Order: sequence, then structure tokens, then C-alpha cells
Amino acid sequence: MRRRALFLTTALATLGGAAGAQDLGFTLDAITLGTAFRDDRAVLDTPVAASVRGAEDLANRQAGDFEDLIGDIPGLTIDGGPRGISQEPNIRGFRDEQIVLRFDGGRLNFNQAHRGRFFVDPSLVQQVEVVRGGGSTLFGSGALGGVISVETVDAADLLQPGQTMGGRVTLGYSSNGAEPMGSSTVFADYGTVDLLFSLAARSVTADLESGDGTAIPFSQIDASNGLFKIGLEPNADSRFELSYSLYLDDTLVPAQSNANPGTGNPVVDREAEVQDLRLSWDFAPSDVDWIDASVLFYATRLDITESRIPPGAPRLDQTRYDTYGFEVVNRSTLDVGVPVDLVYGFEAFRDTQEGLRDGAPRLAFPDAEATTLGAFAEATIGLTEALDLIAGVRFDSYERDPNDGALADVSEQFVSPRIGFSYRPDENWQIFGNVARAYRAPTLSELYNSGLHFPGGFPINPPFDFTLAPNNFFVPNPNLRPEDSTQFEIGTRFDGVGVFGAGDRLSFSANAYYATVEDYIDQTVNIAAGTTTSANIASATLWGFEAELDYDAETWFAGGGLSIARGENDAGGWLGSIPQDRLTLEGGLRPIPDWELGARATFAADQTQVPADGTPGEGYRLLDLFATWAPETGPLAGGTVRFGVDNLFDEQYTIYPNGLPQTGRSFEISATFTF
Repeated sequence: MRRRALFLTTALATLGGAAGAQDLGFTLDAITLGTAFRDDRAVLDTPVAASVRGAEDLANRQAGDFEDLIGDIPGLTIDGGPRGISQEPNIRGFRDEQIVLRFDGGRLNFNQAHRGRFFVDPSLVQQVEVVRGGGSTLFGSGALGGVISVETVDAADLLQPGQTMGGRVTLGYSSNGAEPMGSSTVFADYGTVDLLFSLAARSVTADLESGDGTAIPFSQIDASNGLFKIGLEPNADSRFELSYSLYLDDTLVPAQSNANPGTGNPVVDREAEVQDLRLSWDFAPSDVDWIDASVLFYATRLDITESRIPPGAPRLDQTRYDTYGFEVVNRSTLDVGVPVDLVYGFEAFRDTQEGLRDGAPRLAFPDAEATTLGAFAEATIGLTEALDLIAGVRFDSYERDPNDGALADVSEQFVSPRIGFSYRPDENWQIFGNVARAYRAPTLSELYNSGLHFPGGFPINPPFDFTLAPNNFFVPNPNLRPEDSTQFEIGTRFDGVGVFGAGDRLSFSANAYYATVEDYIDQTVNIAAGTTTSANIASATLWGFEAELDYDAETWFAGGGLSIARGENDAGGWLGSIPQDRLTLEGGLRPIPDWELGARATFAADQTQVPADGTPGEGYRLLDLFATWAPETGPLAGGTVRFGVDNLFDEQYTIYPNGLPQTGRSFEISATFTF
């Protein structure tokens, strides 16, 4: 019970501070994190670098994509450029499949070059948790950079005290791209049964414009997202929940959507359909300390069709990626002379992919299947009232099976241990550190890609060598080994209420990390030889520093985030995935109870530490303004109107290592009414 008691103490202290603030019309909520330990814990009991972005902060951003939504969290950037369908996460220079992405608890393992990894409308997101650093001990393959957990809205998030049913409607507009959006949600809680049904849609009706007024071609898109949830609580100890999400988008876009159209990058008519199914059971008897179980079955089916439009010969590409997963997690509180909190369980998931081109197998996205089985356990041992020892280990076995007798199956095992500590000198401070081993198994495409990558016929090295390049073909490599990382981290954080005045809150965190990666997987394109293949290069080293600060009081607030990242290969060359150093600052006022006014500034440094054949990234400075009006009386009482200006000075900028500039100035307005 020790860990739960600490959580309750922190929550009650926060709420106690909030109670004092309530007299001033201001309330603060406890900060909790559910991803780092597969368990809800106070942030101060979480000995890893982590950030939580809640519903109000997310809504105030009026985001049209995930770069707008979470792209300024310390240590995190969103790669892929301004088209939302090409965006992928980057944590500390770890990218794509090196990050575990979870939606409502289930893994989203799909990643095909230039096609993005975010398939949910931002307006349906209730909370985002970002855990930075090696997380394979609990989450298995892919958690080299960390874990991003996206939770969609529940009925309990929207119901007011004493309310059994209600609705919420949001309408909004963004000037850059002439983008209208809307969402409507109905929800109810009848005690044993709760329901939620939500629909969201947005349409970029004109091409987005970068800061110099240049149109970003083929950036128009229609997207919609439906979400249904039903929960059943037969008693106070047990809860079942079924959810289903359907995401659709339709757009004309370059086949490589993170670049402009051109030779080898034709424009296609893309239609995407992503279905997510979740069935969960939570069982926690109130009088039993050793049972707090969560069971989850999840399934994702992704279908993308891309039909090339003239000029060029007709071509129809079809992509299917299915993921089925099952996991059981239990949490036990034990007393073995010292208090022990134990998290343990197992999971299994299978990914199946299929690619067709004009009805025939598409070798660049080969038919193949991946199966992973994992078992894990992690213990938090209370050595003293202030000092905890954290020790955990996970064993994974994975198989890769191509639908091609000429290619070899792959079968490997991996062990991911972690050991760390958390020291709490008082109720507000924490000092933490850990050493973890993390891994990433090679993907089906990295192992088995073959067929044409892109056509040749262009000069290899003009103006010095006008020899025409041959057609470029993928070369499979079933001998790829998993990426293997050892990571060190140390940090501190503070979280307190009533620091400078009644009801205020100050949160601060800082951490440094150092990671080595063996058998780093890199894709090499040899223009002269006409080949593209994935191979294990010797090793890479990544290190850096991150900090985050947030202060909130009744009449004003301020905060900021700092990210400094470095990375090089074993030959001393810089890695091409390392993001720019970045500082964000935010502040604002609440001059009267109904209004909040604020500004957010971003300062990104020049990125000159790039590979020898890379292109440096230019620094940039952004200023965003935002305002919120939430009237407490009058005909609009209960509603919230939000105003915003993104990129106020119309800065022309590119987020390294993206190839396309981001959008310029945009005026935004939205209104939300809850009843």
C-alpha cells in the first residue's frame, strides 16, 4: 500500500492547496502518469523523464495535427513536415519504430516510409503522456527512444458532478488552409453502464502556405474520426470497456508525402481507413492488495489506397497492415520486511502486412508476418521511507515470417533489464536515476523489401558526372540483428503547492541522459549501384539534457521547456536524426475570471552538427498568441471560446530534419459548448 499511499498523499496535498485556491476561484488538479510503470502514479514517484499534457492544455492549442498538439514537449519533435498524414515522432534523435506509440493502451506498430503514424483527430485526444528514454523493460521492442501514450476522451472526462448524460459540440476555423473543423459528442453514465459517441471532421480546403507566402502543394485534405465507447461496471471492483474508432482521410498528395512532387514522386489520390478496436477488463478488489489486474485485447486494421493521377501511367497501390494484441498486467503491493510494489505481466502481438500494385504483390511492401511474445516484471522496493530501488526485467521472443520461400524466417530473443532509484528528501522533491537496456527488432520492410525503389535515368552527379543512374532496387537483408541500446539517466523534479502564494503550483524537472546503440539499423541508397538496403552499422551514441518548468497561480502563469540533444556514430560523424536545440517559453494572465490571455515563444538553434553529406538546419523564432473566454454567466455560460494566432510574425522555417517548411501565420477560433 506504500506506493498508493504516496500517490494519495500527493493528490490530497494538491487538492488541499486547491481548496485554499478555490476561495479565489482557482482549482489545481493532481499530476499523474500511467505509462511509465503501467500503473497510475504521482509524477514525483516516477523515476524517469516524462511529461503529461492534459485536456485543457490540448484544447487551448486548437491543433490541426500532432505537431501543433505535442511538438514542443521537451525532448520530442514531430518529423514529417506540415502535412499531418506524414508526421512521425522523434524523441532525442530516436525516430519512427524506435518509439512505441500507444492509442488507448494498444500498440500502433504501422510505419511505412512517408505515410505517418498518427491516425486520430486531435479534438478527440484527452491526454498525452510522453516517457523519454529506454522503456523496453515494460513495453518491449521499439522503446529505445521512449513511449508516447495517447488517450481519447471518456464519458467520465466530460460529465459534471451529479450529471448522468450530456453533450459537447465544438466548431472551429483556421485561416491557413481555410480549415473548418467540428466535433460533436454525446455521453452518459447510468451507474453500471456508461456510453460515449463522438464524431469529428476537418477539411483543409486550400493549400497551406509557408511563412514566405508560398503554397505547400497538395496539402488539402478531408479527414474524419468516429469514436464509440461503452463501459460496464457490475460492481465497485470490476470494469469492462469496449471501444471502436474509425479514422478516414482523403487527399491528393505526393506518394512521399513529406516531400514536394517531382520526378520519382508522383501525385496520388490517397484514401486511408484505420479501424481500432479495444476490449479491456480492470479488476481491483478493494480488500486485496495483491490483485490490481488489467486485461486488454486490441486490434488495428489499416488500409491505404493510392491511385496515381496523370501525368504518368495509371498505378494503384494498396497497403494493408493488421495488428492484433493481447496483454495481461497485474500490480501487487507486498510486505516482505520492506514494502514492495510489483508490476508484472505478459503480452503477445502479431503484425501482418500486405502490399499490392495493380492487383499483384508489391515487393516494396512484402507480404509478411511478425509475432512477438513478452513477459515482464518490475519491482519498486522501499529501502527507506525516502529511498526506493527499482529493478525490472523483460524477456521477448519474436519471429518474422515472409510469404516467400526464397527468404529466410527470423527467430530471436532479447532480454531488457532495468535498475534505478528514486530518492524523496521531502514531499516536494525527487532525485532519480536509472540504467536500462532497450531494443528494437527489425521491421518486416527492413528485412524483406525487394523490387523497384525508384526509376533511374537522371544524372548521378551533375555538373561533374552526367552518367545516368540505373533503376534503384530494394535488396532484402534477413540477417539484420535487433538494435541494442544501453541508456543511463539521472534527473530531479520538484512539485509543490502554496510555494509563493496560496493555491499556486510550481513544477520543475531536469534530466541528463547518455545512450549507446549497438547494431544501429540504417538504410543505404547507392545511386551508382542501383541498390537500397538496410544494414546494421557498428554503433551510435546519443546524449543530452532536458528541463521543464511550469508555474500556475490565480492571476498569471509561466513556463518553459529546454531540449539539447547530440548524437554521433562510432566513426565520429554526427547522426542525421538529431533535432535542433530548442527553448520554449510560455506566459499569460487571467485579468478577470472569464478570461485567460497568453503567449508562447519558441527559439530553435541552427543545426550544424549534421552528417558529412547532410544539409544543416536553420534556426528559427516563433511567437504564438492565445486567449480563452469561458463566461460563467449569460447566454453563453458553460461554453468556451478560444482565439489564437500561430506564427504571429509569419516566420519561414523548417523543423530539422524535415525537408518541407512549416506553415506560416494562421488565425484560429473555436467555440465549445457543453450541456
